[in-house]
Amino acid sequence: MKPQDIVLLLKIISLDNDSWNQSSVAADLGISQAEISESVARSKNSGLLDTKGKTVMKYALAEFLQYGVRYVFPQKPGAVVRGVPTAHSASPLANEIQSNENYVWAYAKGNARGQSIEPLYPSVPEAALIDEKLYELLAITDAIRVGKSREKEIAVEYLKKYLNIA
Repeated sequence: MKPQDIVLLLKIISLDNDSWNQSSVAADLGISQAEISESVARSKNSGLLDTKGKTVMKYALAEFLQYGVRYVFPQKPGAVVRGVPTAHSASPLANEIQSNENYVWAYAKGNARGQSIEPLYPSVPEAALIDEKLYELLAITDAIRVGKSREKEIAVEYLKKYLNIA
């Protein structure tokens, strides 16, 4: 698995349509079509995409994100920078979790300041700003990656709602 595999899987979830095509998803995510193709192959091999490579296996993805993502793609908050809010600092978690610590993906055009969180892929801030559902899924994933127990628990509840497996 590579971090962009998670980004692709979350994008497919946000599209909610199994007739998506690789070229448009590549453009939306700022990831090359070759990387998308390789990501699809890895995700099919790991059981996170169906054999046709079009439908996300939602229970498997939820299990991986809940129990594995923080170990496979760990993250520690860094320096305070300008960027795009993520984790508990972004919707939908910002409505439920009050914190003095803000987390952001570093991004020059961002409108917030906070501790930097390395996104799963460099183009994530731009891709998230054009797809609200993808943004929320990525923020939820970051909350699982960097959050404390309570934050992770709330993030997992939201993840399951978004995946319609709650």
